[in-house]
Amino acid sequence: MKFYSTNNKDHKVSLREAVMQGLAPDNGLYMPESIPVLPTTFFESIRQKTFPEIAFEVAHHLLGEDIPELELKRIVSHTIKFEAPLVEIENDLYALELFHGPTMAFKDFGARFMSQLLGYFAKQQDRDIVILVATSGDTGSAVANGFLGVAGTQVVVLYPSGKVSEVQEKQFTTLNQNITALEIDGTFDDCQRLVKQAFLDDELRNSLFLTSANSINIARLIPQSFYYFWAYAQLKNRRPLVFSIPSGNFGNLTGGLFAKRMGLPVEKFIAATNLNDIVPAYLRSRIFAPRPSITTISNAMDVGNPSNFSRMLDLFANDIEALQNELVGYSFSDDETREAMKEVSLSTGYVMDPHGAVGYLGLKQYLQKQRRDVVGVFLETAHPGKFINVVEETLEKKILLPAPLQKFMAGKKLSIPMSADFSNFKSYLLQSLKGN
Repeated sequence: MKFYSTNNKDHKVSLREAVMQGLAPDNGLYMPESIPVLPTTFFESIRQKTFPEIAFEVAHHLLGEDIPELELKRIVSHTIKFEAPLVEIENDLYALELFHGPTMAFKDFGARFMSQLLGYFAKQQDRDIVILVATSGDTGSAVANGFLGVAGTQVVVLYPSGKVSEVQEKQFTTLNQNITALEIDGTFDDCQRLVKQAFLDDELRNSLFLTSANSINIARLIPQSFYYFWAYAQLKNRRPLVFSIPSGNFGNLTGGLFAKRMGLPVEKFIAATNLNDIVPAYLRSRIFAPRPSITTISNAMDVGNPSNFSRMLDLFANDIEALQNELVGYSFSDDETREAMKEVSLSTGYVMDPHGAVGYLGLKQYLQKQRRDVVGVFLETAHPGKFINVVEETLEKKILLPAPLQKFMAGKKLSIPMSADFSNFKSYLLQSLKGN
C-alpha cells in the first residue's frame, strides 16, 4: 500500500518510507492510500477471537502487502502481551483500561508496535535510526521503554520541564542505553515544534536518519485502532456503541476513526478535552484556532496545536458537516475533573486518573443529551498511580503504587536541560548523534 501526505496527495511513499520518515517532507502527515473494510465474517466471529488474533487481522488488512505474514505476527505478538479489559462502572457505561502494559499507559500499544516495525526496517540499512519524540507525559515513557535496547535505534525524548508528573519523568529519564532525555524550558508545543523543525532542516536530514515516534508517525497510529475492536468484542449486547476519548494530540481518537472506516460499528465518537479545547471549539465554531497550551492536572492532554487534526480533516475530505456527524466535543476544567474523580470513587469504588476522568465526563455529558438506548465506553488511558499526587490529593486517601512504577521511582534521573531555541537543539543532535 502507498501512503500520501496530508499536504499533497500526489506525494506517495511506501510503508517503509512513511515509517522511517515519520513526517512528510512538506510537513504533512502520512495517510494510507485506502482503508480496507474488514469482511462481515470477521465481525460475526469477533467474540470468539483473542485480542492478538483480532489485532493481527486488522494489521494484516492494512499492512499485509508490505510486511511478511510471519514477521507481522511476531510484531503483533510482541505488542499485545497484556490485557485491555472493559470494566463496567455504571449500567452500560464502561471503562476500557489501556494501562496494563509496562509503562501503564495506552501508548504502550503504539510504542511497542512501532519499535518492532522500525527494528525490522533498521536491519535493512547500515546506520542508526534517530527517533525524536516530544512528550507531554506518557508518550515519552512508552516510546523510551518500547525502544530500549532495540538495535540500530537512538531515541531522543523532549519534554517540558516541570510539566510532567514525577512518575512519568522517571519512566524515561532513568533508562540510559540508547535513550536520551532533553528537558526543555518551555511547553509541550515547544517540544513538538522542535521535532517538526528538525525534520524540515536539510542539514539534519542529510546528517542523520531521523524519524518520529509521536502519533504523527503512522506506525504509532495504526495499533491504536486495535483496542477499539477488542472493546467491541468484549461487549455482549448489540446496542449502538459510543466511545469517549480523552484527547490531546488526537492520535487515539484518529485510531478510533480508522477502526470505524474498517467497519467497526460505532455510532459516535466523543472528543473529551481539558481546557485545551481546540477541537471542541472547532466543532462549534468551524474555526481552527491553535494557541499556547494551558497547564492542567491532565497534563498529557495539554496540547494547544494537535497534530492529528490534519488527519481527522483528511478522513472527512475537509467536510466539517461530515465530521460533526461522527464526532462531538466537550471540554472540562480541573475542578470538574476532580469532582468526577471523587464522585465515581465514592459511588463505585473505582479510581480514575485525571485523563480517564475527562473521558468519563465527556461520555456522561453526551449520554445526558441522548434519548436513545446506547452503550458507552470511555478510555482509561493511564494508571492513576502515574498521577499519584493529584489522585491522592483529590480523593483524600492513599493509593497503592504498582510495583513497576515503584521500580521506576527508585531510579536516578538523568536529563539534559535545554532551551526551546531550535539552534541549540540542532547543535546537540549534530554533535552528539552524527557519528552513529
